[in-house]
Amino acid sequence: MAGLWTMPADGQERIDPRSLRLRMTYTVLARRYRSQEFDEVVGQEAIAKTLRNAIDSGRVAHAYLFTGTRGVGKTSMARIFAKALAGSGGGAASREVDSMIMAGKDTDVIEIDGASNNSVDDARELIASSAYRPLRGKYKVFIIDEVHMLSTAAFNALLKTMEEPPEHVKFILCTTDPQKVPPTIQSRCQRFDFRNIPAATIAEHLARVVKDEGATAEPELLFQIARLGNGSMRDSLSVLERIMAAGDKKLSVSLLEELLGLAPASLVGGLIDALANGSPAKALECGDSLLTRVSIDQSIETLVDRLRDLMVLAACGPKTHLVALSDAAREAEIARASQFDAAGLVHMIALCENVQRTAKTSPSPRAVFDALLVRLAMTERLADVTSILAHRGIAAVPAKKA
Repeated sequence: MAGLWTMPADGQERIDPRSLRLRMTYTVLARRYRSQEFDEVVGQEAIAKTLRNAIDSGRVAHAYLFTGTRGVGKTSMARIFAKALAGSGGGAASREVDSMIMAGKDTDVIEIDGASNNSVDDARELIASSAYRPLRGKYKVFIIDEVHMLSTAAFNALLKTMEEPPEHVKFILCTTDPQKVPPTIQSRCQRFDFRNIPAATIAEHLARVVKDEGATAEPELLFQIARLGNGSMRDSLSVLERIMAAGDKKLSVSLLEELLGLAPASLVGGLIDALANGSPAKALECGDSLLTRVSIDQSIETLVDRLRDLMVLAACGPKTHLVALSDAAREAEIARASQFDAAGLVHMIALCENVQRTAKTSPSPRAVFDALLVRLAMTERLADVTSILAHRGIAAVPAKKA
């Protein structure tokens, strides 16, 4: 479960990406750019600092629970923590031990997949092996990945050992679904919640990866990949790898859209401009061009995402961190947002959401989609009831007081 990535620290051995092409076995980016030390953590710095301070102050608990969505760094952090607990102290032999720990192959740092080793017999085998002291160092560390997959009987068997483990044993439990971990287990652990990594942080790291791989990328491409990753560094690196596999040295947004089948940003931008200008004809033309590339459902989803950005910019101002865009793209979206007000964009998003549900079951989804575009383009022309009444000289009826 990779989630923490960084570039190797200055002065350490760096793999030449060009030499990798000559090797028989290729290592994916998510593994190659996994962090190896607390100082190299990306996105979870507060947790890294707390764990390092716990070791320095001698206040290491006997059990930890790492929670968070996939690809945010739980297992990577567990390995870094286990390596720090081992305290090998330098030298060629210790570097080999560190390498084995980070690869999940060390004899004193035992990694267990809770999804495939979830029976009570597996738990009893773990308990039995915990009685043996580590071959070197002070601790034997058990890292249980996807611990929520353990059976109730396995949790019950593990409970007593986790409550009063041998002095040489430490447990690190990792899960994407903490609600399924029994409270009796959670109460015996120090819990750390790993947050989703901000898109801007992911984009910044992707830029370093691209540079180290000897390629170049458009800034907006990196932000789009980061947003597609939904807070997961591993997922973002996987998308980047798909783009780099195309063989181009200059990575562009158009390449991403072509390979992943995404709605072209320029077409969606043109559609929003038509809506801002109140031009139904132009909106229909842009919508038709959009449907030659993606489905109706995907078109509406992309439109909603763009309208959301405009809504946030209109409500929070141009400098808000709630919208992850490159500098150039931000300037363009700020200009578009100035043509709308936040309340109008809220209404437009609600319309899109309703039509998206309707189009899935409608016998004429294209007609529903086109009607949506015309309705959005004519939003400014459609007055509310209060305006109509005022125009006719009729006062609105005030609400009754309770």
